[in-house]
Amino acid sequence: MNRFVKPLIQLALTFALGYAWLPGAWAQQFEPGAYPDRVVLTWSADPTTTQTVTWRTDASVTGAKAQVRLEDGTPDLETDAVEYPAETRPFTGKEGREDRYHHVTFTGLKPATVYVYRVGDGTHWSEWFQFQTAAAGPEPFSFIYLGDAQNDIKSRWSRAIRQAFRQQPDARFIIHAGDLINRSNTDAEWGEWHYGAGFIHSMIPALPVPGNHEYFRDAQEKPTLDPHWAAQFTLPRNGPAGHQESVYYVDYQGVRLIGLNSQQMGVEEGSFDTQVAWLEKLLQDNPQRWTVVFFHHPLYSTSKNRSDDNKEAKARLKALFDQYGVDLVFQGHDHTYARGKGPNATASGPVYVLSVAGPKMYKSDSERWMDVSLVDTQLYQTVQVAGDKLQYKAYNVAGKLVDSFELTK
Repeated sequence: MNRFVKPLIQLALTFALGYAWLPGAWAQQFEPGAYPDRVVLTWSADPTTTQTVTWRTDASVTGAKAQVRLEDGTPDLETDAVEYPAETRPFTGKEGREDRYHHVTFTGLKPATVYVYRVGDGTHWSEWFQFQTAAAGPEPFSFIYLGDAQNDIKSRWSRAIRQAFRQQPDARFIIHAGDLINRSNTDAEWGEWHYGAGFIHSMIPALPVPGNHEYFRDAQEKPTLDPHWAAQFTLPRNGPAGHQESVYYVDYQGVRLIGLNSQQMGVEEGSFDTQVAWLEKLLQDNPQRWTVVFFHHPLYSTSKNRSDDNKEAKARLKALFDQYGVDLVFQGHDHTYARGKGPNATASGPVYVLSVAGPKMYKSDSERWMDVSLVDTQLYQTVQVAGDKLQYKAYNVAGKLVDSFELTK
Protein backbone atom coordinates (compact mmCIF):
# COMPACT_ATOMS: atom_id res chain seq x y z
CA MET A 1 0.00 0.00 0.00
CA ASN A 2 1.27 3.49 -0.86
CA ARG A 3 2.86 5.06 2.22
CA PHE A 4 0.62 8.11 1.87
CA VAL A 5 -2.61 6.16 1.46
CA LYS A 6 -2.52 4.14 4.69
CA PRO A 7 -2.38 7.19 7.03
CA LEU A 8 -5.27 8.77 5.15
CA ILE A 9 -7.39 5.64 5.57
CA GLN A 10 -6.55 5.52 9.27
CA LEU A 11 -7.46 9.18 9.69
CA ALA A 12 -10.74 8.76 7.84
CA LEU A 13 -11.69 5.77 10.00
CA THR A 14 -10.76 7.69 13.13
CA PHE A 15 -13.28 10.41 12.31
CA ALA A 16 -15.90 7.99 11.07
CA LEU A 17 -15.78 5.41 13.87
CA GLY A 18 -14.34 7.23 16.86
CA TYR A 19 -11.25 5.02 16.92
CA ALA A 20 -7.57 6.00 16.89
CA TRP A 21 -4.57 4.16 15.60
CA LEU A 22 -2.23 2.82 18.26
CA PRO A 23 0.76 0.58 17.57
CA GLY A 24 -0.59 -2.84 16.71
CA ALA A 25 -4.24 -2.16 17.50
CA TRP A 26 -7.31 -0.05 17.00
CA ALA A 27 -8.23 1.72 20.23
CA GLN A 28 -11.68 3.08 20.94
CA GLN A 29 -11.39 6.69 22.08
CA PHE A 30 -14.14 6.95 24.74
CA GLU A 31 -14.40 10.70 24.31
CA PRO A 32 -16.41 12.60 26.96
CA GLY A 33 -19.60 14.55 26.47
CA ALA A 34 -21.87 16.75 28.55
CA TYR A 35 -23.38 13.70 30.23
CA PRO A 36 -21.30 12.20 33.07
CA ASP A 37 -19.23 9.07 32.50
CA ARG A 38 -16.49 7.21 34.43
CA VAL A 39 -18.53 7.51 37.64
CA VAL A 40 -16.46 5.98 40.46
CA LEU A 41 -17.11 5.74 44.18
CA THR A 42 -14.14 5.95 46.54
CA TRP A 43 -13.64 7.19 50.08
CA SER A 44 -11.73 10.28 51.08
CA ALA A 45 -13.02 10.29 54.68
CA ASP A 46 -14.91 8.11 57.18
CA PRO A 47 -16.91 5.43 55.29
CA THR A 48 -19.58 5.35 57.99
CA THR A 49 -20.73 8.95 57.42
CA THR A 50 -19.30 10.01 54.03
CA GLN A 51 -19.08 8.85 50.43
CA THR A 52 -16.98 10.34 47.64
CA VAL A 53 -17.88 10.16 43.95
CA THR A 54 -15.78 11.23 40.94
CA TRP A 55 -16.88 11.54 37.32
CA ARG A 56 -15.85 12.98 33.97
CA THR A 57 -17.42 15.28 31.37
CA ASP A 58 -16.22 17.36 28.46
CA ALA A 59 -15.09 20.96 28.84
CA SER A 60 -18.59 22.38 28.19
CA VAL A 61 -19.65 21.51 31.76
CA THR A 62 -18.79 24.31 34.17
CA GLY A 63 -21.34 23.87 36.97
CA ALA A 64 -21.08 20.22 38.00
CA LYS A 65 -23.06 19.02 41.01
CA ALA A 66 -24.40 15.92 42.72
CA GLN A 67 -27.61 15.08 44.55
CA VAL A 68 -28.12 12.49 47.30
CA ARG A 69 -30.98 11.29 49.47
CA LEU A 70 -32.04 8.32 51.55
CA GLU A 71 -33.22 5.37 49.48
CA ASP A 72 -36.79 4.61 50.57
CA GLY A 73 -38.08 2.90 47.44
CA THR A 74 -40.06 5.86 46.13
CA PRO A 75 -39.64 6.90 42.48
CA ASP A 76 -39.84 10.57 43.51
CA LEU A 77 -36.11 10.88 44.01
CA GLU A 78 -35.77 14.63 43.49
CA THR A 79 -37.88 15.45 46.57
CA ASP A 80 -35.67 15.86 49.65
CA ALA A 81 -32.49 15.34 47.63
CA VAL A 82 -29.57 17.35 49.02
CA GLU A 83 -27.43 19.06 46.38
CA TYR A 84 -23.64 19.42 46.57
CA PRO A 85 -21.51 21.61 44.28
CA ALA A 86 -18.63 19.66 42.78
CA GLU A 87 -14.95 20.47 42.80
CA THR A 88 -13.80 20.49 39.17
CA ARG A 89 -10.36 19.70 37.81
CA PRO A 90 -9.50 20.52 34.17
CA PHE A 91 -7.49 17.69 32.67
CA THR A 92 -5.50 17.60 29.45
CA GLY A 93 -3.83 14.31 28.61
CA LYS A 94 -1.20 13.56 26.04
CA GLU A 95 -3.98 13.33 23.44
CA GLY A 96 -4.36 17.12 23.74
CA ARG A 97 -8.07 17.11 24.57
CA GLU A 98 -9.27 19.08 27.58
CA ASP A 99 -11.66 17.12 29.81
CA ARG A 100 -13.24 17.90 33.17
CA TYR A 101 -13.07 15.64 36.24
CA HIS A 102 -15.47 16.45 39.05
CA HIS A 103 -15.82 15.10 42.57
CA VAL A 104 -18.13 15.47 45.55
CA THR A 105 -17.97 14.07 49.06
CA PHE A 106 -21.37 13.51 50.62
CA THR A 107 -21.16 14.19 54.37
CA GLY A 108 -23.36 13.78 57.45
CA LEU A 109 -24.67 10.40 56.30
CA LYS A 110 -26.11 7.74 58.60
CA PRO A 111 -24.10 4.55 59.15
CA ALA A 112 -25.30 1.27 57.64
CA THR A 113 -27.80 3.07 55.41
CA VAL A 114 -28.63 2.84 51.70
CA TYR A 115 -28.54 6.12 49.76
CA VAL A 116 -29.34 7.05 46.18
CA TYR A 117 -27.44 9.70 44.22
CA ARG A 118 -26.86 11.16 40.78
CA VAL A 119 -24.26 13.48 39.24
CA GLY A 120 -24.53 16.05 36.48
CA ASP A 121 -24.89 19.77 35.84
CA GLY A 122 -28.62 20.36 36.34
CA THR A 123 -29.45 19.51 32.70
CA HIS A 124 -27.26 16.53 31.87
CA TRP A 125 -27.70 14.00 34.67
CA SER A 126 -26.48 10.47 35.20
CA GLU A 127 -28.92 7.79 36.24
CA TRP A 128 -29.62 7.41 39.98
CA PHE A 129 -27.15 5.04 41.66
CA GLN A 130 -27.23 3.41 45.10
CA PHE A 131 -24.55 2.96 47.74
CA GLN A 132 -24.50 1.82 51.36
CA THR A 133 -22.53 3.44 54.15
CA ALA A 134 -20.42 1.34 56.51
CA ALA A 135 -21.73 0.30 59.90
CA ALA A 136 -20.27 2.04 62.92
CA GLY A 137 -18.94 -1.23 64.35
CA PRO A 138 -17.73 -4.69 63.28
CA GLU A 139 -20.69 -6.02 61.30
CA PRO A 140 -20.40 -8.90 58.77
CA PHE A 141 -19.60 -7.86 55.20
CA SER A 142 -17.86 -9.00 52.02
CA PHE A 143 -15.46 -7.51 49.51
CA ILE A 144 -13.72 -8.37 46.22
CA TYR A 145 -10.01 -8.45 45.37
CA LEU A 146 -8.70 -8.35 41.79
CA GLY A 147 -5.17 -8.76 40.45
CA ASP A 148 -3.79 -7.15 37.28
CA ALA A 149 -6.19 -6.20 34.49
CA GLN A 150 -3.57 -4.63 32.17
CA ASN A 151 -4.28 -6.09 28.70
CA ASP A 152 -7.40 -6.53 26.54
CA ILE A 153 -9.24 -4.72 29.27
CA LYS A 154 -12.54 -4.14 27.51
CA SER A 155 -12.69 -7.46 25.68
CA ARG A 156 -11.33 -9.92 28.28
CA TRP A 157 -10.82 -8.35 31.74
CA SER A 158 -14.45 -7.20 31.78
CA ARG A 159 -15.48 -10.85 32.27
CA ALA A 160 -13.56 -11.02 35.53
CA ILE A 161 -14.99 -7.96 37.25
CA ARG A 162 -18.52 -8.64 36.00
CA GLN A 163 -18.42 -12.24 37.14
CA ALA A 164 -17.04 -11.09 40.50
CA PHE A 165 -20.01 -8.73 40.84
CA ARG A 166 -22.34 -11.54 39.85
CA GLN A 167 -20.75 -13.79 42.48
CA GLN A 168 -20.70 -11.17 45.25
CA PRO A 169 -23.23 -8.43 44.42
CA ASP A 170 -23.34 -7.24 48.04
CA ALA A 171 -19.57 -6.57 48.14
CA ARG A 172 -18.81 -3.29 49.91
CA PHE A 173 -15.65 -2.44 47.94
CA ILE A 174 -13.21 -3.79 45.34
CA ILE A 175 -9.44 -3.88 45.87
CA HIS A 176 -7.40 -3.47 42.65
CA ALA A 177 -3.77 -4.56 43.18
CA GLY A 178 -2.13 -2.43 40.46
CA ASP A 179 -1.56 -2.55 36.70
CA LEU A 180 -5.14 -1.56 35.98
CA ILE A 181 -3.96 -0.60 32.47
CA ASN A 182 -0.98 -1.38 30.23
CA ARG A 183 0.21 1.95 28.72
CA SER A 184 0.39 4.68 31.33
CA ASN A 185 -1.11 8.07 30.52
CA THR A 186 -3.20 6.61 27.69
CA ASP A 187 -6.79 7.79 27.96
CA ALA A 188 -8.19 5.08 25.68
CA GLU A 189 -6.98 2.40 28.07
CA TRP A 190 -8.64 4.08 31.04
CA GLY A 191 -11.72 4.26 28.86
CA GLU A 192 -11.56 0.48 28.48
CA TRP A 193 -11.14 0.02 32.24
CA HIS A 194 -14.21 2.12 33.04
CA TYR A 195 -16.19 0.52 30.21
CA GLY A 196 -15.25 -2.98 31.39
CA ALA A 197 -16.48 -2.29 34.92
CA GLY A 198 -19.68 -0.66 33.65
CA PHE A 199 -21.87 0.60 36.50
CA ILE A 200 -20.14 -1.53 39.16
CA HIS A 201 -17.85 1.19 40.57
CA SER A 202 -20.76 3.62 40.60
CA MET A 203 -22.30 1.43 43.33
CA ILE A 204 -19.31 -0.34 44.91
CA PRO A 205 -16.30 1.81 45.93
CA ALA A 206 -12.90 1.12 44.37
CA LEU A 207 -9.73 0.77 46.45
CA PRO A 208 -6.91 0.84 43.87
CA VAL A 209 -3.13 0.99 44.22
CA PRO A 210 -0.80 1.64 41.28
CA GLY A 211 1.55 -0.83 39.66
CA ASN A 212 4.50 -0.32 37.37
CA HIS A 213 2.21 0.15 34.36
CA GLU A 214 0.62 3.21 35.97
CA TYR A 215 4.02 4.94 35.72
CA PHE A 216 5.88 6.59 32.84
CA ARG A 217 9.03 8.69 32.51
CA ASP A 218 8.50 12.39 31.92
CA ALA A 219 10.64 14.70 29.77
CA GLN A 220 13.31 14.72 32.49
CA GLU A 221 13.21 10.88 32.67
CA LYS A 222 11.62 11.04 36.12
CA PRO A 223 9.25 8.15 36.95
CA THR A 224 5.80 9.74 37.13
CA LEU A 225 2.42 8.44 38.22
CA ASP A 226 -0.20 8.64 35.47
CA PRO A 227 -2.06 11.97 35.96
CA HIS A 228 -5.35 10.15 35.33
CA TRP A 229 -4.84 8.49 38.72
CA ALA A 230 -5.42 11.51 40.96
CA ALA A 231 -8.01 12.94 38.56
CA GLN A 232 -10.32 9.92 38.58
CA PHE A 233 -9.64 8.35 42.02
CA THR A 234 -10.38 10.69 44.93
CA LEU A 235 -8.68 8.68 47.66
CA PRO A 236 -8.02 9.31 51.37
CA ARG A 237 -5.21 11.81 51.88
CA ASN A 238 -4.03 10.10 55.06
CA GLY A 239 -0.82 8.68 53.58
CA PRO A 240 2.68 10.04 54.15
CA ALA A 241 3.76 13.32 52.56
CA GLY A 242 4.61 12.92 48.89
CA HIS A 243 2.55 9.74 48.63
CA GLN A 244 -0.98 10.94 49.28
CA GLU A 245 -2.32 10.13 45.82
CA SER A 246 -1.65 6.40 46.16
CA VAL A 247 -0.79 5.38 49.76
CA TYR A 248 -3.69 5.38 52.20
CA TYR A 249 -5.76 3.39 54.65
CA VAL A 250 -9.45 2.83 55.36
CA ASP A 251 -11.03 1.31 58.48
CA TYR A 252 -14.16 -0.63 57.55
CA GLN A 253 -16.32 -2.56 60.04
CA GLY A 254 -13.48 -4.09 62.04
CA VAL A 255 -10.94 -4.31 59.21
CA ARG A 256 -7.97 -2.00 58.63
CA LEU A 257 -7.20 -1.83 54.88
CA ILE A 258 -3.77 -0.43 54.00
CA GLY A 259 -2.74 0.37 50.43
CA LEU A 260 0.95 0.82 49.58
CA ASN A 261 2.68 2.05 46.41
CA SER A 262 5.32 -0.60 45.79
CA GLN A 263 6.32 0.96 42.46
CA GLN A 264 7.18 4.26 44.12
CA MET A 265 9.16 2.30 46.72
CA GLY A 266 11.37 0.97 43.95
CA VAL A 267 11.90 4.07 41.80
CA GLU A 268 11.97 7.03 44.21
CA GLU A 269 14.77 7.49 46.70
CA GLY A 270 13.51 7.49 50.28
CA SER A 271 10.03 6.26 49.39
CA PHE A 272 10.51 2.80 50.89
CA ASP A 273 11.63 4.15 54.28
CA THR A 274 8.82 6.73 54.27
CA GLN A 275 6.12 4.19 53.54
CA VAL A 276 7.51 1.64 55.99
CA ALA A 277 7.63 4.19 58.85
CA TRP A 278 4.04 5.21 58.11
CA LEU A 279 2.96 1.57 57.87
CA GLU A 280 4.52 0.65 61.21
CA LYS A 281 2.66 3.44 63.00
CA LEU A 282 -0.62 2.23 61.50
CA LEU A 283 0.09 -1.33 62.59
CA GLN A 284 1.19 -0.29 66.10
CA ASP A 285 -1.93 1.76 66.74
CA ASN A 286 -4.55 -0.47 65.16
CA PRO A 287 -7.89 -0.89 66.95
CA GLN A 288 -9.33 -3.14 64.20
CA ARG A 289 -9.61 -6.90 64.61
CA TRP A 290 -8.42 -7.73 61.08
CA THR A 291 -5.65 -6.19 58.95
CA VAL A 292 -5.32 -6.41 55.16
CA VAL A 293 -2.38 -4.88 53.28
CA PHE A 294 -2.39 -4.61 49.48
CA PHE A 295 0.20 -3.50 46.93
CA HIS A 296 1.43 -4.50 43.49
CA HIS A 297 4.82 -6.26 43.63
CA PRO A 298 4.73 -9.56 45.54
CA LEU A 299 7.02 -10.31 48.47
CA TYR A 300 7.32 -13.87 47.23
CA SER A 301 7.34 -14.14 43.46
CA THR A 302 6.15 -17.00 41.29
CA SER A 303 8.86 -16.10 38.77
CA LYS A 304 12.38 -17.47 39.22
CA ASN A 305 13.76 -14.31 37.59
CA ARG A 306 12.08 -12.08 40.17
CA SER A 307 12.66 -14.11 43.32
CA ASP A 308 15.81 -12.20 44.28
CA ASP A 309 14.40 -8.71 43.67
CA ASN A 310 14.74 -6.31 46.64
CA LYS A 311 15.41 -9.03 49.19
CA GLU A 312 16.31 -6.60 51.98
CA ALA A 313 13.16 -4.52 51.46
CA LYS A 314 10.97 -7.61 51.40
CA ALA A 315 12.57 -8.88 54.61
CA ARG A 316 11.72 -5.62 56.38
CA LEU A 317 8.10 -5.76 55.26
CA LYS A 318 7.78 -9.41 56.26
CA ALA A 319 9.18 -8.61 59.70
CA LEU A 320 6.52 -5.91 60.20
CA PHE A 321 3.72 -8.14 58.96
CA ASP A 322 4.83 -10.92 61.33
CA GLN A 323 5.38 -8.64 64.31
CA TYR A 324 2.00 -6.93 64.12
CA GLY A 325 -0.12 -9.87 63.02
CA VAL A 326 -1.19 -8.76 59.54
CA ASP A 327 -3.78 -11.28 58.33
CA LEU A 328 -3.79 -10.97 54.53
CA VAL A 329 -1.43 -9.50 51.94
CA PHE A 330 -2.93 -9.05 48.46
CA GLN A 331 -0.62 -8.50 45.45
CA GLY A 332 -0.37 -8.75 41.65
CA HIS A 333 2.39 -8.29 39.06
CA ASP A 334 3.32 -11.94 38.35
CA HIS A 335 0.27 -12.85 36.22
CA THR A 336 -0.23 -16.19 37.94
CA TYR A 337 -2.08 -17.30 41.06
CA ALA A 338 -0.35 -18.26 44.29
CA ARG A 339 -1.41 -18.51 47.90
CA GLY A 340 0.59 -19.45 50.99
CA LYS A 341 2.34 -18.24 54.14
CA GLY A 342 5.71 -18.22 52.43
CA PRO A 343 9.10 -19.55 53.52
CA ASN A 344 10.12 -19.12 57.18
CA ALA A 345 6.50 -18.48 58.09
CA THR A 346 5.55 -17.60 61.66
CA ALA A 347 2.28 -18.31 63.41
CA SER A 348 1.45 -14.60 63.44
CA GLY A 349 2.44 -14.06 59.82
CA PRO A 350 -0.05 -13.30 57.05
CA VAL A 351 -1.38 -15.36 54.17
CA TYR A 352 0.17 -14.00 50.97
CA VAL A 353 -1.91 -14.05 47.80
CA LEU A 354 -1.10 -12.87 44.30
CA SER A 355 -3.59 -13.12 41.49
CA VAL A 356 -4.37 -12.01 37.95
CA ALA A 357 -7.72 -10.86 36.56
CA GLY A 358 -6.69 -10.01 33.00
CA PRO A 359 -5.62 -12.32 30.15
CA LYS A 360 -1.83 -11.78 30.20
CA MET A 361 -0.23 -14.90 31.72
CA TYR A 362 3.24 -15.91 32.99
CA LYS A 363 4.87 -19.14 34.07
CA SER A 364 5.09 -20.18 37.71
CA ASP A 365 8.66 -21.43 38.02
CA SER A 366 9.90 -20.13 41.37
CA GLU A 367 10.75 -22.14 44.46
CA ARG A 368 7.51 -23.71 45.71
CA TRP A 369 6.79 -21.38 48.60
CA MET A 370 3.05 -21.45 47.93
CA ASP A 371 0.40 -23.96 49.05
CA VAL A 372 -1.77 -23.42 45.97
CA SER A 373 -0.63 -22.37 42.50
CA LEU A 374 -2.42 -21.83 39.17
CA VAL A 375 -1.37 -20.63 35.71
CA ASP A 376 -3.23 -19.59 32.56
CA THR A 377 -6.31 -18.70 34.59
CA GLN A 378 -8.22 -15.43 34.93
CA LEU A 379 -9.46 -15.08 38.49
CA TYR A 380 -11.34 -13.01 41.02
CA GLN A 381 -11.44 -13.36 44.80
CA THR A 382 -14.08 -12.73 47.45
CA VAL A 383 -13.62 -12.26 51.20
CA GLN A 384 -16.35 -12.54 53.85
CA VAL A 385 -15.65 -11.10 57.29
CA ALA A 386 -17.89 -12.01 60.23
CA GLY A 387 -16.64 -11.41 63.76
CA ASP A 388 -13.82 -13.83 64.55
CA LYS A 389 -13.91 -15.52 61.14
CA LEU A 390 -12.62 -14.48 57.73
CA GLN A 391 -13.45 -16.65 54.71
CA TYR A 392 -11.51 -16.32 51.46
CA LYS A 393 -12.52 -17.81 48.11
CA ALA A 394 -10.86 -17.65 44.68
CA TYR A 395 -12.82 -18.35 41.49
CA ASN A 396 -11.94 -18.59 37.84
CA VAL A 397 -14.00 -16.50 35.42
CA ALA A 398 -16.25 -19.48 34.72
CA GLY A 399 -17.39 -19.15 38.33
CA LYS A 400 -15.62 -22.32 39.49
CA LEU A 401 -14.17 -22.29 43.02
CA VAL A 402 -10.42 -22.99 42.71
CA ASP A 403 -9.12 -22.14 46.19
CA SER A 404 -10.45 -21.28 49.63
CA PHE A 405 -9.40 -21.01 53.25
CA GLU A 406 -10.70 -19.66 56.54
CA LEU A 407 -8.94 -17.66 59.24
CA THR A 408 -10.15 -17.65 62.82
CA LYS A 409 -9.08 -15.23 65.54
